This record gives sequence, C-alpha cells and structure tokens, in this order.
Amino acid sequence: MSVLSIFISAIFILNIILAVAVVFLERRDPSSTWAWLLVLFFIPLLGFILYLIFGQNLKGKKLFVWGDLKKIGLDNLIKDQIRHIEDGKYEMATEEMKNHRDLIYFFLSNNNALLTQDNELDIFIDGKEKFKALFKDIENAKSHIHLQYYIFRDDELGKKLIDLLTKKAKEGVEVRVLYDEMGSRRIKKRSFNKLKQAGGEVEVFFPSKIPLVNLRMNFRNHRKLVIIDGKIAYLGGFNVGDEYLGLDKKFGYWRDTHLRLQGHAVFATQIRFILDWNQASSRNDIYYDKKYFPDINHNGKVPIQIVTSGPDSEWEQIKYGYIKMIASAKKSIYIQTPYFIPDASILDAMRIAILSGVDVKIMIPNKPDHMFVYWATMSYIGELLKIGAKVYIYDNGFIHAKMMVVDENTVSVGTANIDVRSFKLNFEVNAFIYHVPTAKQLIEVFNEDIKMSRRLTYYQYLRRPLKIRFKESISRLLSPIL
Repeated sequence: MSVLSIFISAIFILNIILAVAVVFLERRDPSSTWAWLLVLFFIPLLGFILYLIFGQNLKGKKLFVWGDLKKIGLDNLIKDQIRHIEDGKYEMATEEMKNHRDLIYFFLSNNNALLTQDNELDIFIDGKEKFKALFKDIENAKSHIHLQYYIFRDDELGKKLIDLLTKKAKEGVEVRVLYDEMGSRRIKKRSFNKLKQAGGEVEVFFPSKIPLVNLRMNFRNHRKLVIIDGKIAYLGGFNVGDEYLGLDKKFGYWRDTHLRLQGHAVFATQIRFILDWNQASSRNDIYYDKKYFPDINHNGKVPIQIVTSGPDSEWEQIKYGYIKMIASAKKSIYIQTPYFIPDASILDAMRIAILSGVDVKIMIPNKPDHMFVYWATMSYIGELLKIGAKVYIYDNGFIHAKMMVVDENTVSVGTANIDVRSFKLNFEVNAFIYHVPTAKQLIEVFNEDIKMSRRLTYYQYLRRPLKIRFKESISRLLSPIL
C-alpha cells in the first residue's frame, strides 16, 4: 500500500471518529451537527483542521470563579428579589417592569442578574463622543480603572489610551487591562510595557499555548467593559481602534451604541470584570475590597439588569432574553445589528411577531466585514421581508450597534449580535433596561438612522442576481458554525 493510500485512509478514519464525536458525544443541536458533518465529509483534511480550530465545546465547564463573591452580599439580594417576586411583594417602580416581571425573574433565577432601580445612563452613538467621555472619566479616576475590550488596537487611539492609563498608574491609581488575544491579535505585548512599568497590570483572555498560533477561534471574550472607581461603568459595542472613530477608509463612519452607567448596575459590571480577570490571571487575582464596591447614593430612575452569557453556560441567557422580548411585543420591535443569523427559535419568534401584526423594523449594514456572515444575514432577511418585516440598509458607513427596543418601553443594548456566535460561542454582556424614556430615545436614534438608510423591499430582494443567491445558499448552510 502506498504512502498516499495510507494517508488518505488515515484521514478517512479520523473523519469518521470526529463525526461520531460530533453526533454522539458532544450532543450539539442538529443544525450545527449537520453543518460540521458537511464540512468533515466534503473537505476531509481541511475540515479536520477547521474542527480543531472552531469546533471545540466548552458547555458546562466552570471557568469563572470568585471565592469572595459572597462578601458583597449579592447572593442574598438575589434570593430576596426572587422570593419577593414569587410572593408578589416586590415593589416595581415602573409599569414596564411589571409587564416584564417574567423576564426579570428569568434573569434573576438563571443568571444572577440583580435588578437595580437607581441607575442613570448616557447613550453614545458616536465613537468620538464616547471616547471623549471615557477619557475624561479616566482622567478623574481616584481609586481604580478596570478596562476590558475584545479589540484593542495599537494605533493612535490605542496609544493615546495606554498613555493616559500609564499616567494614572503613575499617580497611584490601580489600572487593569484585559483584552482578548484573538480580537486583539495585532497588538504586541510590548505596547503595554510602559503601563506595566508604571504599576499597571495587563492580562490576556484565552492566550495561545503555541507561539503565533491560537486554535481557539471560538470562545472569545467579546465583552467591552470599563469600570472606574466602582461608580461609573461603560458597556456596549465600541472597541478600541481608530476605525471606531470613523477613520477607516473601508468602513467610513462607524455607527455604534454604547452606555455610560451610574448607580448600582455598576456593581454587576464590576463583578463581571473581576470574574473575567481572575480567569485570565495566573498570579494577580483580584480579592474583595470595599473600594471596588463603594457606597453609592444615587437617585437615578432607570431599572437595569446586567446579563451575561457564554459557551460555558447551561442556558443561552441573552438569546432567551431576546426571545422573551420579541414574544412579548404587542406593537413594535426595533432591531439594529451588524449580523443577523438567527437560529430557529429566534426566527420563529420573529415570524410569529410579524404575522401577528407587530411592526418589525430591522437595520443592517450595507457592507460586510465578514463575507460569509453578510450573505447568511441577507438570506434570513429575505425570509422576514416576505412576511412583512421592514428592513433598512444603513448607508452612512458601517452600523455595528446591538440594540433592540420592544413596544417603546423595554431595551437591550450590549455586545451580543443576533447570531449563533454571540448566542453560543462568545462571552457577551448586555444591559436589559425597563424604562420608557430610554426606549423612546433609542427609537428617535433609529428614526434618524433611517434618514441615512435605504429601505430594502421584498421585490428588490427577489431581483438579486443568481450569483448572490448562490452565495446566500452556501452561507446559509454554514450559518450554524459561522
């Protein structure tokens, strides 16, 4: 038997073993199982490599542990809220909270997402305004700065941020920076040398064990969080890079949505950062200190739950939150997302809403940053256009916002896209907000964005060229693993 024959036989046997593992051992959902089987059998060698990079499973693994969590007293607060909601004795300040009692209860019981009602928030839709405010808050920091981004560029904005953090570290402020190695793969560790020399700490999420090669394409930390002095938090879609200021010629103006929070919702973001930091840290874990959870006497009126999800979770909490919001809609749903690759449950919820007379508006970009994802998005958009969804193509640059507003009273803003990657494969964080003025403000923003968009009709969609239909079909088949 020739060497080539032995090699082919070995690949064939490996493919069979891997296929058995996918079907019987990992117990994936049927759509992703079939997608991986197609990849394995139609492109044997490459399919095997792709599975090693993309196909690993983390579900059920306990990655985030913080022994000091009980010292905050959060567990007792959550138990009290759950008990009072069950007894009907929990005082909900707004009508929209009462209408979404089941959603609030779900996040409490399945995600430990404490409901806080004393919050104030600012909404940023422009990168220059967001970073102007962030830099000002960092400049005023007295105790600590905890900063976490999926993408951290070593460009003008990145250097400016590192210089400011270095300055604060020299002043004696605790500075911690956590970034995702895959998302921030272009930045060099030496970029943080001055910050480290000044006393700042830097950690990398899921770093490669092999130099220059990272087999964890999935399971990336997609969260973007900044916590300053335990009193101010930032959360949303903007990463750190010049393109987020609209300086990239390919994308042009970058349209995103980001929140600045004050109130006890900041504590939830602080806990999330600490959990992520301690998972990434090998020797510099954060231990409980009162300064990270200072006394807050804030008189804001915005009820918020900070919800997280990831591939280690038993449930897809943010996706379930989206489904509950969509299912509860009586009048309207506004969605902005750069990627629209819903699984069957989200797609069915949206179909039911549209067919029930709910006014569904979806806004997506006019250009791809990931080609297969873009064509898969268009295939799903076509299905909803057919039954009455209103779809807008944003033409003023690139829209990266992850926003949903239901019935002009309930909002979700965060890092999770409407796609399988955000639901199952990445670590995400969203703020679920039960507040009419915030909902109306984001609807106004949506309506302003419509002025810089074009509406895509079903008639226009049907007239797309044959080669586009082919791209959509291939991308649709691969969508469970994109």
